[in-house]
Amino acid sequence: MHKDSSQRASVLQHVSQNIRRLRHAAELSQSALAEKSGVSRRMLVAIEAGEKNVSLTTLDLIAEALSVAFSDLIQAPDSRDPDRINELAWAGVHPGSKAVLLASSRASREVELWEWRLEPGEVYPAEADFDGWSEQIYVFEGRLTLVIETQEHVLAAGDFYSFASNRMHAYRNDGDVATRFVRNVVI
Repeated sequence: MHKDSSQRASVLQHVSQNIRRLRHAAELSQSALAEKSGVSRRMLVAIEAGEKNVSLTTLDLIAEALSVAFSDLIQAPDSRDPDRINELAWAGVHPGSKAVLLASSRASREVELWEWRLEPGEVYPAEADFDGWSEQIYVFEGRLTLVIETQEHVLAAGDFYSFASNRMHAYRNDGDVATRFVRNVVI
């Protein structure tokens, strides 16, 4: 992560707290986790102390060794919605370069990535998917009204939403301009 990032401290704090908590839950010492992950004990000590900037590759190695998802390491420990992450995971050398993990869902088979465009007044009604399926929506242009059964969620550009898709749902453009969004179907 970029050293000047204002979010750096909170993400490093989340990572340090989560690794320590998950390591204790797995009943592993720092040495045992170092051996299992291939990450040096010295690096793990620094990460758990919140003193070390850590690469995404290192976090992947630690997550694998702890048998958890990458998102389990960077998510705020007190998060009320386990699927909604919205945490800065990387910031580059050049200001503005960044990677933000928005959401995470468990998949048993596959994930489909869709790009959608709805013109003003367009609606797409969707049937309920099978139990265990979910969707992740990210709006990058316009405004999308996401209807899940009887609840409406208005998402503007830059907004995202994750939901269990085993319920009737629809995508609707109530605006004056085209809406463009990405839809991940997690199977």
